[in-house]
Amino acid sequence: MNMQTTGVMSPPAPKTLDQMKLGQVMMRDILLKTMFRMNLDLVTELSKAICLPVPVTQELVDLAREQKLLEATGTLHANSGGEMGYQLTDAGKSRALDALSQSEYYGAMPVPLDVYREQVKRQSIRNIQITRDQLTNAMGHLVLPNELLDHLGPAVSAGRSILMYGPPGNGKSSISNGIRDALGDKIYVPRAIEYSGQVITVYDPIVHSAAEEQSDDPNCLRRTGNRYDTRYVRCERPTVVTGGELSLSMLDLVYNPTARTYQAPLQLKSTGGIFIVDDLGRQEEPPQALVNRWIVPLEESKDILALQSGEKFEVPFDTLVIFSTNFHPNEIFDKAALRRIFFKIKIDGPEQKDFLKIFSLVARKKKMPLDEAALIHLLKVKYPTIDNVYANYQPVFLIDQMIAICEFEGIPYQMTPELIDRAWANMFVKQEEIVH
Repeated sequence: MNMQTTGVMSPPAPKTLDQMKLGQVMMRDILLKTMFRMNLDLVTELSKAICLPVPVTQELVDLAREQKLLEATGTLHANSGGEMGYQLTDAGKSRALDALSQSEYYGAMPVPLDVYREQVKRQSIRNIQITRDQLTNAMGHLVLPNELLDHLGPAVSAGRSILMYGPPGNGKSSISNGIRDALGDKIYVPRAIEYSGQVITVYDPIVHSAAEEQSDDPNCLRRTGNRYDTRYVRCERPTVVTGGELSLSMLDLVYNPTARTYQAPLQLKSTGGIFIVDDLGRQEEPPQALVNRWIVPLEESKDILALQSGEKFEVPFDTLVIFSTNFHPNEIFDKAALRRIFFKIKIDGPEQKDFLKIFSLVARKKKMPLDEAALIHLLKVKYPTIDNVYANYQPVFLIDQMIAICEFEGIPYQMTPELIDRAWANMFVKQEEIVH
């Protein structure tokens, strides 16, 4: 079943300048800066560059003409269907330079924060209903116990926060990625938003993967019938993955003093999608401090950001936050923080039967023939030495080691008790070998 049965409502394209809800001076200045920086003189080209429909762009051009900042060149371009060309007047050039000294931003018109809020509601991660089949298909490459899916499904559908904890090497990161793959629909991400006259860029090609039909060819947009507001990019639901490098400052607005514009922090870029904090407890900041930073957003679906001036403002917080840690939650959080994380799911190592299932799947994939004597040796001799604690990473590790040995010795891929011993020796460091 495709999750697009409901489909996300696209942002409607503005029909007039009044519908833009942006200051006229700001819009006019962005138009002048774009003409100056990109050397454009046709309304159709400008419309594409500032991401507004042609009639709205024409309205803006007429406004700038009335103010003697633009003039018609008087030449009709034969190759553009007899379109009139425009150029900056001297007053227009000096206004463009003045505007650039205040902010280097040009190109796509920003979306006012209030208008963006409405779009966030239309495509909220909380609107998603995920089925068992979708989750199972997205996790297809993992061997997971059924009861784990029983816990994961409702957690993802609630679009709240999830804490996955348990011993390392059992696929917490793979499960996070599987959850991401299960969210099969598309949303609209603004190229930039505006608050209080400041521009904050949001669309980031590193975080957002634009959907196929997004194209600069206006005929393509017309053909697919996508008459949505092109100040947005149609994308997969975003996924931001951070690990030990995450710091609290990465959750603040980033100000670029040269361009005098802001860049959205990671959690704002992940709006409508997933924010994964992997390896919680390995960051410089204590886990408690990181979770405290998320408490208000998680509870109230809004985040508070600050401009350079110190002015604080609210932005929507619509993100499924997944924390993943190898520590026991009681070691790294107080009770209040734990209470605020909505779902807590323990990801344990596999039982013996699941371990064998994973082992044989990996062996088949890597073309390593299974050998009964070697498997009995592994289960009866080796695992008892570590209290029969199985982990999901071990089959891949052991089989890769045996493959490496076979290739080095120049013998066909095979599994023997002796090769199991050699592979096992590389999986653990003996206690007496550790030098303090």
